[in-house]
Amino acid sequence: MFGLVNKGLEDMICSQYGEEIWEKIKSKAEVEIEAFISMDSYPDDITYRLVDAASVVMAMPATDILEAFGRYWLLFTATEGFGSLMEMAGDNLPEFLQNLDNLHARVGLSFPELQPPSFLCSHLEAESLKLHYYSERPGLTPMVVGMLKGLGEKFDTDVDIQLTNSKDRGNDHQELSISHKLKCPFKPLFNINNN
Repeated sequence: MFGLVNKGLEDMICSQYGEEIWEKIKSKAEVEIEAFISMDSYPDDITYRLVDAASVVMAMPATDILEAFGRYWLLFTATEGFGSLMEMAGDNLPEFLQNLDNLHARVGLSFPELQPPSFLCSHLEAESLKLHYYSERPGLTPMVVGMLKGLGEKFDTDVDIQLTNSKDRGNDHQELSISHKLKCPFKPLFNINNN
């Protein structure tokens, strides 16, 4: 994974729990890298070890850490120079999800060795869709769920996410059913009083 991912994890933990906790996590994970460089590629094992160590140090399930990181990732990448790309990806949740692979293709221009997941939307309805998530990296579905929840917040949309099929069940990818509803679909420009 690129250093940007590990930097994001570090930023989340330091901002929410403090640098001392991050240092304990690095020590537990046996990671001696002083500072991650965003554009450098690091073995995936480092990220997995950091998440596992964070789970032990903070006494939290790794799935909860990954989900929290997924939410945080949206904010972090926006501040790390990818905000304009994210803004162009869509004006609502379904549009954004349909453009995820295009977004990753554009990010790949800056990160030539990028091996992003792939996403495909199907069964598009007015307030629901299926998101097909393909990745060579195991165990990151909770991060995707966190990102989906974060996107719900970004687009002022209530989301309900259910894992409906998975590699654990013999499928070649993860399949998520997403129900989505705008919190306030209509905001009047002015108040009309019928007295």
